[in-house]
Amino acid sequence: MAFRRAFSSASQFRHTSPGNLNINGKDSTLSHLSDNRKFEELIDVFCQQKRIKEAVDFLHRIHQPSPRVYSNLIAACARNRFLELGRKVHAHTKASNFIPGIVISNRLLHMYFKCGSFIDAQMVFDEMLQKDLCSWNTMISGYANRGRVEQARKLFDEMPRRDNFSWNAVISGYVSHDRHREALDLFRMMQENESFNCNMFTLSSTLAAAAAIPSLRLGKEIHGYLIRTELELDEVVWTALLDLYGKCGSLDEARGIFYQMADRDVVSWTTMIHRCFEDGRKKEGFSLFRDLMGSGVRPNEYTFAGVLNACADLAAERVGKEVHGYMTRVGYDPCSFAASALVHVYSKCGNTEIARRVFNQMPRPDLVSWTSLIVGYAQNGQPEMALHYFESLLRSGAKPDEITFVGVLSACTHAGLVDKGLEYFHSVKKHGLVHTADHYACVVDLLARSGRFKEAENIIDNMPMKPDKFLWASLLGGCRIHGNIELAERAAKALFEIEPENPATYITLANIYANAGLWTEVSKVRKDMDNRGIIKKPGKSWVEINRQVHVFLVGDTSHPKISDIHEYLGELSKKMKEEGYVPDTNFVLHDVEEEQKEQNIFYHSEKLAVAFGIISTPAGTPIKVFKNLRTCVDCHTAMKYISKIVQRKIILRDSNRFHCFEDGSCSCKDYW
Repeated sequence: MAFRRAFSSASQFRHTSPGNLNINGKDSTLSHLSDNRKFEELIDVFCQQKRIKEAVDFLHRIHQPSPRVYSNLIAACARNRFLELGRKVHAHTKASNFIPGIVISNRLLHMYFKCGSFIDAQMVFDEMLQKDLCSWNTMISGYANRGRVEQARKLFDEMPRRDNFSWNAVISGYVSHDRHREALDLFRMMQENESFNCNMFTLSSTLAAAAAIPSLRLGKEIHGYLIRTELELDEVVWTALLDLYGKCGSLDEARGIFYQMADRDVVSWTTMIHRCFEDGRKKEGFSLFRDLMGSGVRPNEYTFAGVLNACADLAAERVGKEVHGYMTRVGYDPCSFAASALVHVYSKCGNTEIARRVFNQMPRPDLVSWTSLIVGYAQNGQPEMALHYFESLLRSGAKPDEITFVGVLSACTHAGLVDKGLEYFHSVKKHGLVHTADHYACVVDLLARSGRFKEAENIIDNMPMKPDKFLWASLLGGCRIHGNIELAERAAKALFEIEPENPATYITLANIYANAGLWTEVSKVRKDMDNRGIIKKPGKSWVEINRQVHVFLVGDTSHPKISDIHEYLGELSKKMKEEGYVPDTNFVLHDVEEEQKEQNIFYHSEKLAVAFGIISTPAGTPIKVFKNLRTCVDCHTAMKYISKIVQRKIILRDSNRFHCFEDGSCSCKDYW
């Protein structure tokens, strides 16, 4: 009844400030609230209604507030992180000569830490005449949770008595702030102290520390302790064990832990799936995801995002579509990481149409989605669309980051928009960003491809950081296009110093020399490769037909349909030559007969894959082929002829970008 009376009164004063209230008995509404108890009831009502300021303002109406009132007000200020109001309550305790006991002092400590005021908390702690275990633990956890682990450890060492909470607070503070070895050292101290038994919180924190280092040996020590003490593990510890073995590269042991778990929740499933992908065991990762879909446990956005990103890395569009279909059936948040990952996977697989469709369904696309779409259009020979979406991003109010500008500069590079690209390059600082090494590599690529080598050299000589391998490789690529031998030698020399074992530099330089007819220099480069034991990475292409991936190497004869492929390529070669195709043998060994040169280049891996795709699918079916290296000039030319002759759309994704061949033309407009 008291609560109802107070609530009724509070409702009547909802729009009346305390300063205007008549407490002399003239206002009949307040006549029954003249005693302290009823004012305290009114303060309780204000606190429940989250009208904390009004509640605090009522304090001066009470002659001597009870400890309960102070306690409730301090707790309310802590819950809502109202630091200034909390300070007012604290000041009122002093003004009214109230001497807080341990409980209220501890609440003040908690409130100040919750509101982020370390100084106020320390002052209260120093003024406390009596401190209990809760006082010490509140200070230690308050400092540890907010990164002040030195102060937390100092108090921990000074405290007269400890409990499990004290140990766990410091250990978890160390782990949360990347001081993992100190966390494990303290764990060992805890084990040596027989008064304390490690609980699940301790063990999950220390396992996380061992995983973060990562130290398989230390992790196994903790696992051994778990086995010796025969503790009944909860899901958090099981997942921490799983994460430990996964991060330490012991995937088989991680899998063993996973199958020992009685109740596998979505976190453990997601952890195991992601570890498979990170360890390069993609098939296992996809297999586990299929098991998850049949387990009754619903994947979350982190699960979907991880699987979709793996699909993007492998250009596994079919699997990505299956995941997309499953997400649509079970439902997903269009604003989540998973939606962004969908845009990324379709963009990376060259399907910009679906990527755009998913993007347009997002109520508020995040920067990752914007950037994925922009980069996708840039790599797929649609630079106009990439720049269109960049301008749309700016109009939306979103702020681009450094990676977004990499996509924009790449679009300008692929389109040959040199002046526009330079304009974007110089605008980076206007957006509050700084130029990165990637930005410089892009702008050097932009200038070198267009033959503006003086400007490229000027940027290289004046950039604030040391040029990296990507920049020099971009410059070398431009020299290949324009036959700039002098600058190619400078770029190659720098690359030999940075990564002397990379065969791509030697091969590109040898090709530049070969194109200029400098066969003596070609021989020197190849001899240098032989002396260093550097072997050219074999070209590999693959195509998916009827849900099966078929892989081809240059000159491959292992495929069961290789005879049919060679026969078809022979027929195709005749038709191509009738259309005007002339094999480009400039980069083939000069001491090989011309006829042999033509045969060598005509059995490159991408040609084998395309031919197999054509003879294995109905007329008109688009062919999509992937290659691990950059496609050669002759293959690029050949694909244009093939697309026109067979009337097929041929999509070739090499290590650099997508090429979409249709009716004798390529989406790159021969600017690659």
